[in-house]
Amino acid sequence: MSKITTIIDIGSNSMRMVVLQKSSRFAFNLINETKSRVKISEGCYENNGNLQAIPMQRAYESMKSFLNISKSLKSRKVICVATSALRDAPNSKVFLLRVKKDFGLNIKIIDGEKEAYYGGVAALNLIHSNSFVTVDIGGGSTEFCFVKDKQIIKSISLNIGTVRIKELFFNKNDIDGAKEYILDNLKKIFELNIEIPNSIVGIGGSIRSVSKLIMERNEYPLDILHGYKYKVSNEEIFLDEIINAKDNNELKSLGIKKDRFDTIKEGTFILKTILDELNISKVITSGAGVREGVYLSDLLRNSNCKFPSNFNVSVRSLLDRFEIEPKQSAYMGTNASQIFDVLKPIHNLDDKYKTYLVIASKLYSIGSTLNFYKSNDNAFDFILNGLSYDFLHTTRVTIAHIIKFSKKSLPSKKDIQEYEELLPKLEIMRWLSFMVSLNISVNQDLSRPKINYILNEDTYTLSLELENKTFLINSNIEKLELPKEFNLVIL
Repeated sequence: MSKITTIIDIGSNSMRMVVLQKSSRFAFNLINETKSRVKISEGCYENNGNLQAIPMQRAYESMKSFLNISKSLKSRKVICVATSALRDAPNSKVFLLRVKKDFGLNIKIIDGEKEAYYGGVAALNLIHSNSFVTVDIGGGSTEFCFVKDKQIIKSISLNIGTVRIKELFFNKNDIDGAKEYILDNLKKIFELNIEIPNSIVGIGGSIRSVSKLIMERNEYPLDILHGYKYKVSNEEIFLDEIINAKDNNELKSLGIKKDRFDTIKEGTFILKTILDELNISKVITSGAGVREGVYLSDLLRNSNCKFPSNFNVSVRSLLDRFEIEPKQSAYMGTNASQIFDVLKPIHNLDDKYKTYLVIASKLYSIGSTLNFYKSNDNAFDFILNGLSYDFLHTTRVTIAHIIKFSKKSLPSKKDIQEYEELLPKLEIMRWLSFMVSLNISVNQDLSRPKINYILNEDTYTLSLELENKTFLINSNIEKLELPKEFNLVIL
């Protein structure tokens, strides 16, 4: 695979592009994301499914701009896929041939099942959940991919999309007809005779827009959509308010932006009907979809389209790009694990916090790469946003806070107040911050010393046998604030 790759997805409502840069064998990072709401399928469902001239021209001009961006970023490979609008339209070849002639780009039309599969591949690798069904509400169709225990079980596409429902039913004020049409299509889900999970991973503009509104209404502290989740029971009234809005002024009063006025009611109506009919209790929002699925299917083609076990693309990508010295990062991770294990009889923390501590220890020096001064604050903001994939929001917030307080004084209740609902208890945060601070202190001179940690549970004493004791290391350890009454001794 080329180091920089462009993926373009032509949907019924929007054209979207991502440009991704590979940093090592499986790691990558996003360097550009562009969207254009060309509405290529506008008017087609009222005209025998044929694409109309003006929407096609909008798509053509957007394609030209997308390819300009791709070229400027020195992308060596461009993959373009088209979904419902172009696969359904009898005259789609008009657009396909024009793009090929003028830009030299072959657009690959994928069927609905493949589209659903790509969404499943993206969620499987980039969302922290083992069993779910992806729901990708587009303009012409909605795709479902069933994942159980990190395995894709089945993919299916149904002809229910926002533009299709709008032109066939909502424009005629036939809401009952729309409901009947959607329910009739959903019967195909039950005919699969597979277990339906109680949570969905929501893909596509409609679901993301709804999730963004819910985040804002609930004053959610973290402004990150990917991985955001909510209980359906808590938001049913709000979904109904969107569906029943009488005009654009009411939509605006609900916080909906102007560019979503045209299809937000239809998208929410489809979503609500699916949630009710499939008895879904939780929605997890995905910022990744078909484009990332296409990229990962190429990147991971020799590994069953899955990352290796115990591999996290976000951690690896950050280390590839920003770690100062790989041996230091490896040492810090190993030493963090030792510290956690030896102190477990005192802190009694769940082993998941050991993973957080190891990641924080490996990444803490990133702040110095960005700017040496106030490095912990630099790392906090960067890592909060940089741990993009396969992390719960609670996990990324915890890791960022561990690094922020990797210093001599431990966090107070006031220090964690802003993100309190996403963080563990203060006592846990103090333990984690102490352990990463100890880890940094023992390697203050970057000599990667051999250390023997000895815990005497009777006297609550942790003794450190250091290979090379120095004044710098000793003085830093002595200044550490302890999270609990115990003794810290350097032998």
